[in-house]
Amino acid sequence: MAKLYTKKKSEVQDLLPSKTTVNFILSYSKALKMVKVGRLTFENLSN
Repeated sequence: MAKLYTKKKSEVQDLLPSKTTVNFILSYSKALKMVKVGRLTFENLSN
């Protein structure tokens, strides 16, 4: 039978983003517009 070589995780670490990071991602997604013309897709970032 095959032996599994896996490492045990000693501790699970929660990754919590800062409020600034969340606001940046939300603002970016609100400004991003995608326009589909035929088979092409254009991405437009309007500030």
